[in-house]
Amino acid sequence: MPFYNYIILNNSVISLAIVFGLIFTIALCRKMLSHYVASLLYIPINKQWKSVEKKDFIGLIIKPLGWFIAVLIAVAAFENLFFPKEWKVNIYGQGLDVVLHKVGLCLILVFFFWVALSFINFIALVLDSNAKLTKDKRDDQVIVFFRDFVKVIVWIFGILSLLKVGFNADIGSLLTGLSIVGAALALAAKESIENLIASFIIFFDKPFYTGDVVKVNSFSGTIEHIGLRSTRIRTNDQTLITVPNKQMVDGVVDNWSQRTARRAEMKIELDTSNDTKAVNLLLENIKSYLESSKAEINNHSVFITDFTKSHLTITIEYFTIPFEMEKFQAVKQEVALKLKSLLEENGMKLARAGNEINIINTDGGFSSGNSGSTII
Repeated sequence: MPFYNYIILNNSVISLAIVFGLIFTIALCRKMLSHYVASLLYIPINKQWKSVEKKDFIGLIIKPLGWFIAVLIAVAAFENLFFPKEWKVNIYGQGLDVVLHKVGLCLILVFFFWVALSFINFIALVLDSNAKLTKDKRDDQVIVFFRDFVKVIVWIFGILSLLKVGFNADIGSLLTGLSIVGAALALAAKESIENLIASFIIFFDKPFYTGDVVKVNSFSGTIEHIGLRSTRIRTNDQTLITVPNKQMVDGVVDNWSQRTARRAEMKIELDTSNDTKAVNLLLENIKSYLESSKAEINNHSVFITDFTKSHLTITIEYFTIPFEMEKFQAVKQEVALKLKSLLEENGMKLARAGNEINIINTDGGFSSGNSGSTII
């Protein structure tokens, strides 16, 4: 009898050689095969989305697809072999052949759902790239929200499928039991449920979007991600803070990106010895300058807000276009330098900084030779 017809563990040598040779070949050519299959899948995708780069699609899908194809072929190959009689043992009341069969099916499911999650990431990437072409930020937030939500659904469906295939679980009874257990867990995980509900409120109410600059409690920064449980904010110190969605809904959120203008205020304290006509002229010059800067300054007001024996206070308030902070600071600097120039042109004197100190004798009266106070 030829060597290849010899029986080893209930299988001929040629059958074992074919199966293990096929598995070895797939292990060596896994990447090349997955790249070829991914290229075939890219053809209909490219017809639907012309802007999709082939390398982006293959980069996301090639690894999980390669493992899925390798496991699928390996399990199918082993199914063509006869289970050895010598291995007839029971594990928890199940034969080893049944256990290995279920393990193979579970592995196929695991890598299948990995491929499904990669497809979801790819579709979200495509939609996100298209959404960035529009000025409306709501598209970006919708994509991120539903990407995370769909992935959670896929995870739940995947776990239920594994329980069904691997343990022959009755999904209907399992869901009924889960509803009871879920009620108990909902009470125990009250805050997590509240944060999940708050994420839906944020999505539908839209108080802010990803990329907005906000102030929450004592923190301010740029929103980087709005998740199902929390919102991540990059602070001005470049640290990353995580705020539960419930706090984002219940607390006071100041959305700086939605402002219609930026406010600036400056005070000038003049010496009371300045001539009244010169002060009036200075006020008119400041108003004229702010009026001529309509390209950057929307509204302004200039008034004398305080008059004491030591100084005369002019308060200048103006609102600019909602520039970025760097541009806003540049406008404030330009206005400050112009005010300094106007003071110099009008020969105005600024009030001198000082404190009033009363010098009192030991007998409780004011010292002789003093009028009761000294300005330093």
